[in-house]
Amino acid sequence: MSVPRLNRRLTLESPGRVPDGAGGFEQSWTALGDLWAQLKARTGRETQVAAAALSTVPYTIVVRAAPVGDPQRPVPEQRFRDGARVFHIRSVAEADPEGRYLTCIADEEVVI
Repeated sequence: MSVPRLNRRLTLESPGRVPDGAGGFEQSWTALGDLWAQLKARTGRETQVAAAALSTVPYTIVVRAAPVGDPQRPVPEQRFRDGARVFHIRSVAEADPEGRYLTCIADEEVVI
């Protein structure tokens, strides 16, 4: 594996629940910190959802590894944020035999 070019600063966010005041809950996102990453777009697709077109582009995102259990180690169901752009993490795996980097498969969804 060649050394990835970590040239994008992404914020790792974790989901949480907060009371909505009516007996239910709303989903909120808590920033866990910033990670430098390499982003590579893969093949996207367009679908129809509730009378709106939704463009989904999967990305391969490579970040430096962190030990299992460390808050800086991404896990599925978390997300990366780059300004207004959001990348929902679907899977995480070690990118190299030495465990120096992690490969995250994430989707960016945009209503068009």
